[in-house]
Amino acid sequence: MPDFQQPPGLMVSGLLGFCRAGFEKELAAELDELAAEAGLIGHVRAKPDSGLVVYETYEPLPAPVFEGLADWRVPVFVRQLMLWFARVADLPERDRATPLRDAVKATGQRFGALVLETPDTDEAKQRSGFCRRFAEPLANVLKQASALRPSKVGLPVLHVVFEDAQTAWLASALAEESSPWPMGIPRLRMPGGAPSRSTLKLAEAFMTLLSEEERTVTLRAGLRAVDLGAAPGGWTWQLANRGMHVTAVDNGPIAESVLATGMVEHLRVDGFTWRPPRSVEWLVCDMVEQPSRIAALVADWIATGRCRRSIFNLKLPMKRRLDAVAQCRALIAKRLASVGPFDLRIKHLYHDRDEVTAYLALHR
Repeated sequence: MPDFQQPPGLMVSGLLGFCRAGFEKELAAELDELAAEAGLIGHVRAKPDSGLVVYETYEPLPAPVFEGLADWRVPVFVRQLMLWFARVADLPERDRATPLRDAVKATGQRFGALVLETPDTDEAKQRSGFCRRFAEPLANVLKQASALRPSKVGLPVLHVVFEDAQTAWLASALAEESSPWPMGIPRLRMPGGAPSRSTLKLAEAFMTLLSEEERTVTLRAGLRAVDLGAAPGGWTWQLANRGMHVTAVDNGPIAESVLATGMVEHLRVDGFTWRPPRSVEWLVCDMVEQPSRIAALVADWIATGRCRRSIFNLKLPMKRRLDAVAQCRALIAKRLASVGPFDLRIKHLYHDRDEVTAYLALHR
């Protein structure tokens, strides 16, 4: 547990979340449900294709009321989740720092770090250069006002989100509950030798869905893995590059660069009916199929002990995304009900489009 609790003096007006443009409706529904479960009364605002969703309570409430609500790992469609406490509009072009400083100072809250961000849209990204240039001057002004104290351990992070050039949202987030990447987007480079950009999706899944300890324990060289729907081998490459022995299952071809690792066996068989002769550590699956069918397949592998853990994609219908996720959760829960408690983590990753990526494993 952190050694710092946000003081009751910080009054919070609601939740602020980033998502992929076009998924505002899904995130709005998730934030609305989170708030309702916590007994909050308010409303949600989500402009289509803005990449930004705001839940606003009818009146500001003390920060402790929101305890546990701003964990970015909980909602499926959020990239970053924060507690917002002010919206500063009509910022003067020649002195944006002063009104922002005054709004932060008025809360009495001190912060340990500063992050300047924009939503992930083409229009908003044009302000990314300004955010980089403005970060240091704003930090200096906040330090002079004793509102920013980077040397103090446990203080929350101050997020300044520029909705447009004249409007900024001020929000607070605890480091252990928020995404470690600005805008919730991990910056990954396409690795040499990987045959497709889908390799970045599995790399992001490892970073996002697993803890550091889980990555250390479960991504070791020498472990065995199966990749269903492997062609051309982007996910297989991620596993083989970590020294794992991989069975790549797909009727399509696997790239020569992947086979050249010497860690891959390619089987041209049906991924829905084939089963390994012995248990493996990992099952990964990126097959284009109905999400319920993929969820049922992966749950069966886990339930029967054919794999210890799995990362898989669920391709979502455009008009029923949340319903499809809920259906898959229910299918998995039903299949594993008699097996034991399990971890199911689902996220709409930066490298996902009309799908979500999930991690499933039994508690050990």
